[in-house]
Amino acid sequence: MTEERHAGVHMTDEELEQVRPAEELFASPVPTQIVSNGEYNPLAQTIDQKRVEAMVKEMADEHSKRLNMSRRNFLATASGMAVSFAAMNAVYGDVFRVAQAHTTDIDAAEERAKELEGQFIFDAQTHFVRDDFKQEGLSGLRQWAIDMGVNKALGEDGAQLIKYKFDNYVKEMFFDSDTKAAIISGAVFDDPTWNLVGNDSIQDACKAVNKFAGTTRLMGHSVIEPSKDGWMDEVDRAIEVLKPVSWKTYTIGDPFGPSQYSWRLDDEKLVYPFYEKALKAGINTICVHKGLMPLDYEKKFKGTWESATVNDLGQAAKDWPGLNFVIYHSALRPYLMHSPEAEMAEFEKSGYIRWSTDLARIPEKYDVNNVWAEIGTSFASSCVTNPRFCAAFIGQLVNEMGADRVVWGTDSVWYGSPQWQIEAMRRMEIPEDMMKKMGWKTPLGEANGEVKRKIFGLNSSQIYKWKMDFGQIDKYETDNLALAKAEYRKTGTMRSNNAYGYAAMPA
Repeated sequence: MTEERHAGVHMTDEELEQVRPAEELFASPVPTQIVSNGEYNPLAQTIDQKRVEAMVKEMADEHSKRLNMSRRNFLATASGMAVSFAAMNAVYGDVFRVAQAHTTDIDAAEERAKELEGQFIFDAQTHFVRDDFKQEGLSGLRQWAIDMGVNKALGEDGAQLIKYKFDNYVKEMFFDSDTKAAIISGAVFDDPTWNLVGNDSIQDACKAVNKFAGTTRLMGHSVIEPSKDGWMDEVDRAIEVLKPVSWKTYTIGDPFGPSQYSWRLDDEKLVYPFYEKALKAGINTICVHKGLMPLDYEKKFKGTWESATVNDLGQAAKDWPGLNFVIYHSALRPYLMHSPEAEMAEFEKSGYIRWSTDLARIPEKYDVNNVWAEIGTSFASSCVTNPRFCAAFIGQLVNEMGADRVVWGTDSVWYGSPQWQIEAMRRMEIPEDMMKKMGWKTPLGEANGEVKRKIFGLNSSQIYKWKMDFGQIDKYETDNLALAKAEYRKTGTMRSNNAYGYAAMPA
């Protein structure tokens, strides 16, 4: 078996034979196994996840028959969402708040959903790919599945890359979820043909949506690539022409690496001149990809993997108090690659979660208040694999770093509509025994309580307030995008519950 690595994914031919398109998965409101965008090997469906899936199917079949509707349609309702979290509680213990009535009474469940849909949710990390993106690696697994006869039906709709593109992005983000505003991000690769969307296209997309909406719904990064020739020229052009609200960067270089362009946040010679320029321009927020290493990161990223940790963050934050450092994925090095139970046991014993705990303790260790933890992908993956661990992950950030330093992000549109992630956060609570053992004082609280309102949007509003008129928030219920969403709802179109990416083959 060849060890050739495919562009755009960590996985070899042998590893690709162990995964399948996520669109093949049971369309549960909450995924019942990990979906990867290619940055890490997806863990096979666990026994507990199989139990959750079986319970969701059983309850959905029972309720849908009683209501004379299809199972798929039932699972697209608010009751279907409640059923998923009830099943997870039954398997993992009570981590999510679920009213039993909401699993059977669609009207009651929809009433709750309607009460919360006006909640201000700002997604600090979202993605789509440019219209002229030609690299089929993102959907290469899909074609492999067709060619190998794994699932020939996948070729029938001819969708391929379109599900990652802007039209579907808008639908999934704004029509099929309660998201009110978002940051469009990009990524970098050693091979520039793999760049998902250019800095110009990001700003064009923001302008198009905001012009239509009549409010500021989208804001955009400019991606920077320190250590590449001419990268400061692009910084100058962004400041002069594009005027992004913040910067996005990868200290690891190519996230699918290994890369020849890894670097450190505290490199005085390389990036401190950039920090000075960013401050002078008034674009003082830097969003940094950290964590999310693959299973064998020490081998695949030999010589560079430390750039994905936060051991370069504290000094940079201390040297540049006027900058905001938003750490994407909260630097979590995916615990899910080995044994979720073992990682949970490690936390129970030591209170330590690899790399994210290091991030949580930076503010106190370095006496800084300009560091934030964004939770995209890390929240989603841990939530569906071991909700108790997810509660520990979020609980530690909230209690050790501070509730005002945790930032909502979903890494969508890779994982479909972010609504299930929104619902997971609304319902999640840190178990009482964990709170007591860890000496934590701050629970996550009610769906629209202070802590969750901070995480969902108020923290980002503080970071970006100088660039976004948050007096417009009330208008999000009446702007043109809201009116278009209302018309969409009238058509009876329902959330697909689809995910896009890689999932492990069934055992």
